[in-house]
Amino acid sequence: MRHSRKFNHLGRTSAHRELMLSNMAVSLIMYKNIKTTVAKAKALRVYVEPILTRSKTDSTHARRIAFADLRDKYAIKELFGIVSPKIANRPGGYTRIIRLGQRAGDGAEMCLIELVDFNDTYSQAKTGAKKTTRRVRRGGASKANKEVNSTSNEAAEVIEEPKVAE
Repeated sequence: MRHSRKFNHLGRTSAHRELMLSNMAVSLIMYKNIKTTVAKAKALRVYVEPILTRSKTDSTHARRIAFADLRDKYAIKELFGIVSPKIANRPGGYTRIIRLGQRAGDGAEMCLIELVDFNDTYSQAKTGAKKTTRRVRRGGASKANKEVNSTSNEAAEVIEEPKVAE
């Protein structure tokens, strides 16, 4: 029975699972999004978010702990150089899981796991929503402009008439 077992073993031994999650975390950091199954994405989120939280403080200790988890020096450079400044103000929730449907071969539920701050589509939608448009009143403003223009034209005509008479 599986009473009170909350950890998904993903059908692998602990060493295989640890290395698989490490490789997936490196891919997520390097490419900013990866396509995988929903179960693996949920396990990856639990694995990678503490690493991202620790990367906010750029210290030798934080780099060594991240390297112990990721085992890739290029991913560490990317994490502390590019990713951590973008997530510095975010209090958590660094990843997003977007479901894509079922895989054709075996029907596994597929998804896209991505770093939230690196998706330009959603960030443009937020900035576009805040943009306000100018509203122009067609009826009242144009009538007022016509009255102002007609009075100025009459005044101009009055000034021009004496010049023509001379």
